[in-house]
Amino acid sequence: MKIALIGATGFVGAAVLAELLQRGHSVGALARNPAKLAAQDKLTVIKADVLDSEQVATAVAGYDAVISAYNPGWTNPNIHDEFLQGSEAILAGLRMVGVKRVLVVGGAGSLYLPDGSQLVDSPDFPAEWKPGALAARELLNRIRKDTVLDWTFLSPPVHLEPGAHEGPYRVSEETPIMAGNAPGRITVADLAVAIVDEIETPKFVQKRFTVGY
Repeated sequence: MKIALIGATGFVGAAVLAELLQRGHSVGALARNPAKLAAQDKLTVIKADVLDSEQVATAVAGYDAVISAYNPGWTNPNIHDEFLQGSEAILAGLRMVGVKRVLVVGGAGSLYLPDGSQLVDSPDFPAEWKPGALAARELLNRIRKDTVLDWTFLSPPVHLEPGAHEGPYRVSEETPIMAGNAPGRITVADLAVAIVDEIETPKFVQKRFTVGY
């Protein structure tokens, strides 16, 4: 497949890029600074600012699917507004050129607890993650109303860790994966596996899902 990837230099995006190329896909990586991505076989680096929907549209035209691992940075004081601005521009760009299939990597904060509340509203939710988590929840609420795109929203588990492949993952839709009484975890390499699996064999079109061991 021809897959456009947004956020290829980030924590999740770099792992997704490696997984896509390992499986033989042709990847177009959108980057504001193309010099950050080394040349590789089957990788095309496309200079584009994802805050500009027209640049996104030009960059993704002709691709089979888009994976957005866009994140303006957890330490960015404007993460809430920039995440929503960039994500909306990305989705608008796809609509402009008729690329319908998109997988968006969001956050765990919008997953539901047994009492019906969401993780991000828990009193012990880490304050430093809250602006980004609230933005990801808002994006999910908005994208759920979209009937044009064949979207999928992936929430990582509560614990997303650096590391290589460890083994099979489990899947849930609206509630966190648990390991006994503890929140589930996954390495970024296996999160990338789940992302590419969903692109290759869609099971959650116009749905959210989450994964974990």
